[in-house]
Amino acid sequence: MSKAFGSKYSIETSKEAEEFYHFIKDLMENDVVCEMKNFRHHYSTTCYQHCINVAYYNYIICRKLGLDARKAARAGLLHDLYLYDWRDQPRKRGEKPHGMRHPGIALENAKLNFDISKREEDIIVKHMWPLTLKLPRYAESYVIVVTDKYAAMLEIGSHLKGKLKGLGSKAKDSVMRKVS
Repeated sequence: MSKAFGSKYSIETSKEAEEFYHFIKDLMENDVVCEMKNFRHHYSTTCYQHCINVAYYNYIICRKLGLDARKAARAGLLHDLYLYDWRDQPRKRGEKPHGMRHPGIALENAKLNFDISKREEDIIVKHMWPLTLKLPRYAESYVIVVTDKYAAMLEIGSHLKGKLKGLGSKAKDSVMRKVS
């Protein structure tokens, strides 16, 4: 079962996420998209899980605002469709950093594998604005700028919470040993 961080709903089985799942099901089942499960993104979160998180929150926000929630969800799932661990890629002299390059790489991969509308293109390629410099053209493109950062914060927070829990039990064990 898939779930967005911070959400209590299963994407595949909950009534609340039924429309969202309907919009992205074909993408979630695609081998190229599933390949993102093999790459770490923010600490212990995979690129795939990060994209699920962004797609879900894009969908929720755009639906509430009366925007194109379908395109926002689909572009959210594809916004980081680069299939490598950027930490392992040496940067060539004069090459832009990964944060500035990967939206274009994700768009190329999305266009190679799926029919992408102009709105979805803009959402994918502008999700790192203002690093990407060109202003987003659509409201959904501005939404992903925010949801991408929100999802990253949830993922980093989840990682740190796990680390702190581990530290807490180690400290407790140490104290218990000293007391006995």
